[in-house]
Amino acid sequence: LAESFVVVGLAIVVMGVSGCGKSTVAAMLAEALGCGFVEADDYHSQTNKDKMSRGVPLTDEDRLPWLESLRDAIRDRLGRGEDVAVSCSALRLGYREVLREGDRNYKPGSYGSCRVKFVCLEASAEVIAERVERRAAEGDHFMPASLVRSQLDLLEIDAAEGITVVDATVPAHAIVEATITQFREELASTAR
Repeated sequence: LAESFVVVGLAIVVMGVSGCGKSTVAAMLAEALGCGFVEADDYHSQTNKDKMSRGVPLTDEDRLPWLESLRDAIRDRLGRGEDVAVSCSALRLGYREVLREGDRNYKPGSYGSCRVKFVCLEASAEVIAERVERRAAEGDHFMPASLVRSQLDLLEIDAAEGITVVDATVPAHAIVEATITQFREELASTAR
């Protein structure tokens, strides 16, 4: 009698402040795994984008519908047994809890068994500001450098969450390789 097993997907959320490289890393991760990619910026309402482009930080009320739509996108992929790479700032525990609900079996605080994992890219405020200023000058993003401080002030990580923290100045391909190695046993796309 052959053993039957269920391959369950994994969502890897590459998180951090604007300009840390999360979109680049998450897109490369999705390509390396041959899985879906969810860019959180695509889920912002035009109102949110306009607000940020004026240099006004979003409130939690602004963020909640955005986070819920991301949660639903994650839930959809995991429900089909697929892996997905997600790029999202996810700066606060409360925001990450909404995303963790993409795993229908998640119970608050049961971080280790949750199918939504986080990799946080960190760099100095100076490196982040320079990247955001360059991106804004090139017209590639709606986030102005003036909001970097507000994002850095929001960033909170509880050690109990088991978030992998990575130096954002390391080459993106090395971050992708390390992430795949770390989660290899849990990824549907690498399961044998």
